[in-house]
Amino acid sequence: MIWLLYVLLAILCVLVLLVAVAAIRTAMIPVKVTDYCLSDDSVRVDAYAEKLSKMVQKETISDRADPTVEKFREFHTLLEELFPTVFAKCEKVEIDGNLLLKWKGKSDKDPILLMSHMDVVEAGGEWKYPPFSGTIAEGKVWGRGAADTKCSLMAFLQAAEEMMAEGFTPACDVYLASSCTEEIGGTGAPKLAGWLKEHGVHLFMLCDEGGSIIQDPIGGVPGHFAAVGIFEKGYGDVKFIARSAGGHASAPKRNTPIPKLAKFICRVEKKDPFRIEFSPAVNAMFTKIAPYAGNFGLRMVFSNLWLFRPLLKKVMPMISAQAAAMLRTTIAFTMQQGSAGYNVLPQEASVCANMRFIPHQGTDESIALITDLAKKYGLETEVIYKGYPSNSLDLNGEAFHMVEKAIADVFPGVGVMPYVVTGGTDARFYGEVCDSCVRFSPVCYGPEQMAGMHGLNENIESGCLPGAVDYYKTVILAQENR
Repeated sequence: MIWLLYVLLAILCVLVLLVAVAAIRTAMIPVKVTDYCLSDDSVRVDAYAEKLSKMVQKETISDRADPTVEKFREFHTLLEELFPTVFAKCEKVEIDGNLLLKWKGKSDKDPILLMSHMDVVEAGGEWKYPPFSGTIAEGKVWGRGAADTKCSLMAFLQAAEEMMAEGFTPACDVYLASSCTEEIGGTGAPKLAGWLKEHGVHLFMLCDEGGSIIQDPIGGVPGHFAAVGIFEKGYGDVKFIARSAGGHASAPKRNTPIPKLAKFICRVEKKDPFRIEFSPAVNAMFTKIAPYAGNFGLRMVFSNLWLFRPLLKKVMPMISAQAAAMLRTTIAFTMQQGSAGYNVLPQEASVCANMRFIPHQGTDESIALITDLAKKYGLETEVIYKGYPSNSLDLNGEAFHMVEKAIADVFPGVGVMPYVVTGGTDARFYGEVCDSCVRFSPVCYGPEQMAGMHGLNENIESGCLPGAVDYYKTVILAQENR
């Protein structure tokens, strides 16, 4: 037994040495603190808030059941009134309510595209201010679409308006785009991307929503960070079906369709079947935020992933659902159907699930895995829709460095944090015409704004609007030095 004690002692010594190395490395990292302030330029703040207010007042709810686009064309007319120079100088392309503007540059090589959707979701419930009033109060613009995402649409149109008024001509062609079907996953963005492809346009970079300036991204890491989405997960809808001969509920057999489905759901909930891995995006996220961690222990963990990654794999899913979603394919059960009668055993019952696919266990592999698991419970699997993860923005590439510098110039003191977009954006439809899709809206989303998107009392801080306009100007100007 003495040899076992020596082995354990040796292992302990190695662990102590590794932790000591990690501690020394951490002590050498300069501690950073973020700093972000809303603009105090009341003239600009008021002017931009007023324009955004008018945009919010125009209701632009997209609805799968209503394909008419007249309301969106009316919104285009409003934009022409708010940004007359842009519409006077740009070539306008309108496709079924979706808008594309071409600002001709000195060269047609390596153009860029700035985009943000014009459509919004429904606005039911009791609001503090009417959802389409565009009320300006408490230092905020209130209403559906104020944050998601008419604020960034206003910002890049205003940036172009001011630059054009000064006689500026960009180094490359600049496209300004806005779809009217983003919220319903419709055909708007694919049509705009298709137009670019048909006209031989290949973009150097596009900037869409997906990230923003957020507060306190992870427990123990305080401050403001520019969360730059570098890729988004694939999207899928799947249906699981259980069948039987049915019958009367007064004499039920075991393992009828609904219990079959329940057992399957319970298995998935208790033991997630999908593999956890740290992507380059997640590795980069921890590396970037490590200097800002509020205590030494957390800085040591985040800055020494070579040692603590296994621990974080266990802990991150416990921290938050959002954190867990960045590490694995997810499945969420959303709809179910069974018998139409209280006393009737169904011949068929089903449950539907929404899946978001992570690149390291992609769409086809994830679907095959869940299909095999469903078979063990006697279930059939029907794939309603499947989409694939987007290509990742190169963290060492020119586009990311350009965005990182623009953030530093416009928002000095704000940390930059690459991250995984777990939702869906229009940018995913531009893969064939753009190699560098940046998912970042240069506005501040605090807890109140995050809660309001797709919920009650959506709003945006008016003071963040000048910074958003300046960011888009900086991105456009950055093309001069390429």
